[in-house]
Amino acid sequence: MARVEAAQARGDRRDWAAERRARTRHLIELGGLIHKAGLVELLEDDRATLLGLLLVAAGQLRDNGDEPPDVLRARWRHAGLRAFQDEREAAEGVVSP
Repeated sequence: MARVEAAQARGDRRDWAAERRARTRHLIELGGLIHKAGLVELLEDDRATLLGLLLVAAGQLRDNGDEPPDVLRARWRHAGLRAFQDEREAAEGVVSP
């Protein structure tokens, strides 16, 4: 019985089910980025501290920080793109200068 229900759930093509799966995948990917950044280990999996960090970053983007949000966003994006590039090169065995 459970197998039949599981198969039906996987095959459910209704819009709400597809939207729920897409949202779940998106949230898992975001969690993966937090893990990839090393924050889970650095903060010893302290979720309150992690949430505080994200709230501070969000506050800075709401123009409550020392730098304009566009500058922060550009700096953070550059760092993220560089990390993705380094990871890609490491997987391919290429040494970055």
